[in-house]
Amino acid sequence: MTDTRTVLVATEAMDVTADMVISELNRRGVPVVRFNPADIGEGLTVSARFGTCPVTPVAGQARTPSRTADLDSVRSVYWRRPVWPQFEHLDDADRRFAAAQTRYGLGGVLYALDGPLWVNQPLREAAAEYKPTQLATAQRLGLTIPPTLVTNEPDDAREFITTHGRVITKTLRWTPYEREGIPVTSWAEPVTADEIDDTIRVTPHLFQARVDKVADLRVIIVGDQLFAVRIDSGLLDWRKDYSALSYTVIDLPGPLEKTLHAYLDSFGLVSGSFDLTLDAEGGYHWLELNPTGQWGWLEETTGLPMAAAFAELLSRGDTR
Repeated sequence: MTDTRTVLVATEAMDVTADMVISELNRRGVPVVRFNPADIGEGLTVSARFGTCPVTPVAGQARTPSRTADLDSVRSVYWRRPVWPQFEHLDDADRRFAAAQTRYGLGGVLYALDGPLWVNQPLREAAAEYKPTQLATAQRLGLTIPPTLVTNEPDDAREFITTHGRVITKTLRWTPYEREGIPVTSWAEPVTADEIDDTIRVTPHLFQARVDKVADLRVIIVGDQLFAVRIDSGLLDWRKDYSALSYTVIDLPGPLEKTLHAYLDSFGLVSGSFDLTLDAEGGYHWLELNPTGQWGWLEETTGLPMAAAFAELLSRGDTR
């Protein structure tokens, strides 16, 4: 019998990676409803009923101008890169009120859908995005992590840098940032002890001993499938110049693959993008997890069937 249940895809308007997955779902004949929370209003409506149906705790519909999804007939949710509305046409008080009502109304309705497979469940994903928590989890699982300090104490930062010599600093979370109207991107950057002053007291900073690496790795896990790509560049932060990168599809040691799956399991996630480095002795150093990391360009350059893996997982609706 044909499965008519819907796959919900929540993401921003321009998301080529989501487009790739949706194209795969379309090829499989899987019903898809794509939406963005920022479109609430004319572009997105939701009506959810609770306590009215003995069979399901949540009944109702989510509608876009071209699609309708029955909330009690969703097989999976691809929570890709949704954007919440800002309500810029309202004054400050109304903007805050409307934003809160949308996040806890629309968001609450969606989070209440506990039957479908989530890739990934937003509340679990949010818990996994804290870098200090990531580092502690990686160490508990036996992964090798670079010595790291999170601090807003200048003396502690100077002591750490002096002790470890070559140290980098990077943001605890990527955040849109502008200086004089010009977007500024934060990379991993070298830092010296004499650069530390009292301005770091304003907020915690992350300092990390630099790994003497020979290459970087991007590892994508989709359910039970794992894709590993070696990235050679000679750059401290390979994201600075994609034209300088070369790629090699590799196999990871079995124990490392098992540990990365266990890492996702510890947060209740079914997918994620890991960044690791490889040293000259063949040792792997764990850096971070991005639950919604980019992978589309890797499929284009390596031919790895990542979009198909996502489509298979979402259409199946389970984590087998």
